[in-house]
Amino acid sequence: MNIILFGPPGAGKGTQAKLLQDKYSIPHLSTGDIFRTAIKNQTPLGVKVKSILDAGQLVPDETVVDLVADELKDPKYDSGFILDGFPRTVPQAEAFDEIAENQNKAIDAFVVLTVPEKELISRILSRGQGRTDDTEEKIKTRLEVYHEETEPVQNHYSSKGVVKEIDGIGTIDEIFERIASSLK
Repeated sequence: MNIILFGPPGAGKGTQAKLLQDKYSIPHLSTGDIFRTAIKNQTPLGVKVKSILDAGQLVPDETVVDLVADELKDPKYDSGFILDGFPRTVPQAEAFDEIAENQNKAIDAFVVLTVPEKELISRILSRGQGRTDDTEEKIKTRLEVYHEETEPVQNHYSSKGVVKEIDGIGTIDEIFERIASSLK
């Protein structure tokens, strides 16, 4: 099963991805995790990405697409995957469609976690990851970027009939049950 977990920053994608990974025994591919590792290790990609994220902006499409395409060549993704944080723009989605077709990895479900903005801000401020862009002002900038550049990706996948909208309010287990039910 090939799943894209989608939603704004703070919606719970990473948390739910780990639960889905355990339930379906398929790997979780988080571009955020890959970027955080690169930043921590101060690789050339990490230094570049850190300056972009510090400004509250998105990493360029080409950089992200290349990263994901390369990662998905790993045989561990042959029986399925959970994408989290990708695609974030319509051009990324279009490029990913080509990658998925070329690698015979079509998307089975595009799971959208919907959460009110006030709740998103509260969650991000309380999660304490120590990101330099986890201030209320930077979070609002990230949410504006999400609405302008990322939200249209949902329309791209709506036309393919794979979108599953999930209420992202409730306990972690309640949200997970909604997702699991939608995948049956």
